[in-house]
Amino acid sequence: MLKFISLTLIFSFLTTCGQPVKENDIAIDIEERTYSIEDVVNNISNPWGMVWLPDNSMLITEKSGTIIHFKDGIKTNITNVPEVYNRGQGGLLDIEIHPNYSKNGWIYITYASSEGTKEGGNTALIRCKLENNSLTNIEKLYKATPNTTRGQHFGSRIEFDNEGYLYFTIGERGNRDVNPQDITRDGGKVYRLNDDGSIPSDNPFINEAAAKKAIYTYGNRNPQGMAKHPVTGAIWIHEHGPKGGDEVNILKSGANYGWPVISYGINYSGTKFTEKTEHPDMEQPIYYWVPSIAPSGMTFVTGNKYPDWKGSLLVGSLKFNYVEMLTLDDNKVIAREKIAVDVGRVRNVKMGPDGYIYIGVEGRGIVKIIPN
Repeated sequence: MLKFISLTLIFSFLTTCGQPVKENDIAIDIEERTYSIEDVVNNISNPWGMVWLPDNSMLITEKSGTIIHFKDGIKTNITNVPEVYNRGQGGLLDIEIHPNYSKNGWIYITYASSEGTKEGGNTALIRCKLENNSLTNIEKLYKATPNTTRGQHFGSRIEFDNEGYLYFTIGERGNRDVNPQDITRDGGKVYRLNDDGSIPSDNPFINEAAAKKAIYTYGNRNPQGMAKHPVTGAIWIHEHGPKGGDEVNILKSGANYGWPVISYGINYSGTKFTEKTEHPDMEQPIYYWVPSIAPSGMTFVTGNKYPDWKGSLLVGSLKFNYVEMLTLDDNKVIAREKIAVDVGRVRNVKMGPDGYIYIGVEGRGIVKIIPN
């Protein structure tokens, strides 16, 4: 049995118009928890996405371009996977199944694609089916443009809401001063589609002549976490800040989340790129981190296996090798705790159909938390 004791980390006050931002002054609890970390799938370099099929087998995306089907303790590589643009943060990204998968068999995948040019790439979304461990019926639903050889900020997570709409994220591709605030351009956005790739008639910019009609929110930097709230059904995201300013946000149709006009972060060099942390036409995060934890993966704790954690929000930390558990009171973070300390670079965290918490760890694979 492994015991993890979280460290106390007091966040400094940031100020907006001279007033301290209280939400970011929450210490990580010093509390001993006893549980075990069990290896489930070993030897995966970068387990970016994971999803469970109705037979409880797993599909796992590996950033370099492999999809692994894990069933009965055996790993099988799926064939006919589209070629990915594996550069920097780009590659084979998230994977999700349709809410009615048992009836229609649709699987959704995001990946960095070089389609459309001989150089560079950008994020694409496809749907497909799985037959005899091979992808079939592949349909392209969205492909961001333009391609670029920049290696950062592809996004990308996939989630369905309770009405069956499909959401996915694309980072601003390292072009912060152009893409995120411009609704005529891809990048730095959350998109919403019907499950067949068509545009919902009530998308917020459907009547804007030059806008990308699939856009649902803009002013995002690089969202690599997305989850549906188990009670309200709202879609939550988190996104990377630069040096500080990682954010947790709740999606609102047509909302502008501010990047890079407002931010609680600074340049990696330590210089400022904006003096503003708020703007009347831009959303404030419900929570943010300074310093950055480099968040990746996101899930709400559901079920009864972790009664003390139920309803909490879990966020993986690439930078600090742990999972952060945020205790919520409605939509406000009231407490924080580190779990799975030193597990490794956390790329993803999800609730499995068996009620256990599963963590994708770079250079290790998939592990799960077994409560005492």
